[in-house]
Amino acid sequence: MNRIVLIAGAGPAGLTAALELLRRSDCIPIVFESLDDVGGISRTINHHGNRMDIGGHRFFSKSDWVMDWWRTMMPVAPEKNADGLSVIPEADRHLLVRPRLSRIYFLRKFFSYPIALSAQTLGNLGFARLVRIGLSYAWACLFKRKPERNLEDFFINRFGKALYATFFRDYTEKVWGRHCRDISPEWGAQRIKGLSILGALRHAARKLFSRAPADVAQKGTSTSLIERFLYPKYGPGQMWHIVADEVRARGGIIHLGHTVVAVRMEGLRVVGVTTKDSHGHVRTWQGDHFISTMPISELVAKIDPPVPAEVLEVGSGLCYRDFITLGLLVRKLKPTPQGKGPMNLVPDTWIYIQEPDVKIGRLQIFNNWSPSLVTTPDAIWMGLEYFCQEGDELWTMSESEFFRFAVAELEKIDLIDAADVMDHHLVRVPKAYPAYFGSYDLFSVIRDYTDTVPNLYLVGRNGMHRYNNQDHSMLTAKLAVDDIIAGNVSKRGIWEVNVDDEYHEEKRGAS
Repeated sequence: MNRIVLIAGAGPAGLTAALELLRRSDCIPIVFESLDDVGGISRTINHHGNRMDIGGHRFFSKSDWVMDWWRTMMPVAPEKNADGLSVIPEADRHLLVRPRLSRIYFLRKFFSYPIALSAQTLGNLGFARLVRIGLSYAWACLFKRKPERNLEDFFINRFGKALYATFFRDYTEKVWGRHCRDISPEWGAQRIKGLSILGALRHAARKLFSRAPADVAQKGTSTSLIERFLYPKYGPGQMWHIVADEVRARGGIIHLGHTVVAVRMEGLRVVGVTTKDSHGHVRTWQGDHFISTMPISELVAKIDPPVPAEVLEVGSGLCYRDFITLGLLVRKLKPTPQGKGPMNLVPDTWIYIQEPDVKIGRLQIFNNWSPSLVTTPDAIWMGLEYFCQEGDELWTMSESEFFRFAVAELEKIDLIDAADVMDHHLVRVPKAYPAYFGSYDLFSVIRDYTDTVPNLYLVGRNGMHRYNNQDHSMLTAKLAVDDIIAGNVSKRGIWEVNVDDEYHEEKRGAS
């Protein structure tokens, strides 16, 4: 008899797990997704034909398995035609090879990201500030803070106090809503541990003396330094719709608009889940295994019979950072030295807004992710990204209020004129970023409990309460499937995966 694997969430982790089960076992996955679309935070929003990528998703990984998996689902389009000109393929189902440029906007000027010792940087910062940065970096190299008690220590150890204060402190506080001293250093270890000043300088030197374009794999390059990445022609959601279609074609089941409201246990095994659909209908499903990508704070609260009080208390204390993105269609940007054409289009995919006098955190230029995301002729389609908390002033604004507020901010920092705005669309994303504060320092209490449940597998960003990229989420799902097929009840391999590692492929194999 076929085993039933229940999966909470149809994002990258949940859909990867479902497809891998169908490809490699006789298990039947049943996926429950609370939204009416697949992809999770990697979905694509379509507004009047203009598509929004929620948070920006570069298809890049140091895992050969993940890169091959993506290319199996969608072929990579040729970059140039017979005349050597860049092309966007007419066929829809293609991965494009895209140039990556992310910059910092600070002092109403553009800075390279990561910071490069270029003439532009020298001129933008000024001699006095550069001297302070250089001296403080030398001091940090000689006298590192040990142990690293918080994220501030992590940054200062790697970049020095002056550079930390200039480019990391205020932006990080804008993202997380609290001082770096109140955030665990594990956030830095998860997201930027491979980035350093010396690494950035070595990368810049290699780039200076090499004329060949960077290979898409770039396995020896820190994630923050990659120059090219793969990207679906119509945004990340296109990939996950293709995956969902294959899951269904192979006999898997995906229920959209179904929220898991209870996780049923008998002894130390999950035996089923209860869901409520968008019409209010409640149903209980039986299963042999349960793969969860749902927020852990919700998972532990929904387990029946209830988990131990200590586990429930830690779960209720886990914090999240929520996210709002405003799609903004404009005729043109204000002129800058980098702007080109009548629209003054800058080449960036992302712009980090370091300015302390506005709340906007990042700005996406969707035209540069893929021209096919924008169908309105001669217009720039942008994503204005804000970090907030459910229920705060930003979160509770009406769309019209938020639109006026956000446009005024871009005007204030000299990026647009309000008269050039043509259209807008607002998207709110709760629990977008699991936070490394609150009860996070006690997270081992939850892990120790869930690891004792042999048929429960926690994967993905919210499923593991880790700030993962989608490739990391996919790999944790793949390892969970490996364990289900092999009958392995240890979850250690899943927890060992880190976003900037080689993913332990040498230890476990890259099958």
